[in-house]
Amino acid sequence: MTKAQSIAEIKQLLQAPVTEEQLATFAADSRAGVQKLVVQYHKRAAKLAAQKAAFEERRQMEKALWPDYPLVAGIDEVGRGPLAGPVVTAAVILPHDFDLWQVNDSKQLSFKLKQELYREIMAQAVSVSIGIASPERIDTENIYHATELAMGEAVAGLDKQPDYLLVDAMTVPTDIPQEKLIKGDARSISIASASIVAKVIRDQLMINYDQQYPGYDLANNMGYGTAKHLAGLAELGVTPIHRRSFSPVQNAL
Repeated sequence: MTKAQSIAEIKQLLQAPVTEEQLATFAADSRAGVQKLVVQYHKRAAKLAAQKAAFEERRQMEKALWPDYPLVAGIDEVGRGPLAGPVVTAAVILPHDFDLWQVNDSKQLSFKLKQELYREIMAQAVSVSIGIASPERIDTENIYHATELAMGEAVAGLDKQPDYLLVDAMTVPTDIPQEKLIKGDARSISIASASIVAKVIRDQLMINYDQQYPGYDLANNMGYGTAKHLAGLAELGVTPIHRRSFSPVQNAL
C-alpha cells in the first residue's frame, strides 16, 4: 500500500503547475488541509489567467500596428511632479514575441518587480533609449515642453528608427507617425515597458542624489514635495538639482 503524501508535500507540489490527474487526486483527498490547498491553487490559477488575459489586452495596440509598422516604440516619462531631479523619458521598441505578462503601468508594480522587469526589458527589447530634462531645462522651457523635448531625444537616440510611436498622454516633436494615448502605460505594453525603464533609472538617480545632497530624504520621496523634503528645503536651502520655477522651491530661495 502506497503511503499518502503529507499535506506539506502536497503544498510544495501545488506551488507549481500540476497535471489534471494530480489535481483530481488531490481534490479527492478527504483531508481538510488538502482541500484548502486545492482551493488556493484554483484561485492562484484563475488570478494568473486573468493577468495574462489583461496582458493580451494591453498587447492589442501593438498587434494592430505591427503588420504595417513593424517597429513600434512606446514612449513615457517619469518625474514631472517632483520639486527636485530631472524628468526621465524612455523609448522602447519591443519584439513581436514579447511575453512578459507582468509588464504594466510602473505605478502598479512593487519596487522589486520593477527591478526584475527592467532587467528583462533591457535584455529582450529591440532598442531602448533615454532622454533627460534637467532641472535647468525645466526652469527655462517649462515642465511640459521640457518633457516633450526629452521624449524627442529618447526617440532620436534609438539605434533603430521606429515606424510608429505610442506616446503616453503627450506629443513627441518628430515627423514619425504617432498616437497620443491617455493612460497609455495601462493600455500598451510598449508604453508600460518605457514607464518601467524610466522609473527604475530615475529612482536610482534620486537615490544617488540623496548621497550627494543629504537632508531632503530624496531616496524615499524621489524628489516629491513630502513633509521631510519641505523641511529640508526650509532648513538647508535649495540645491542645484531643485526646480526653481516650482513654487515651494521659489519660496525657499
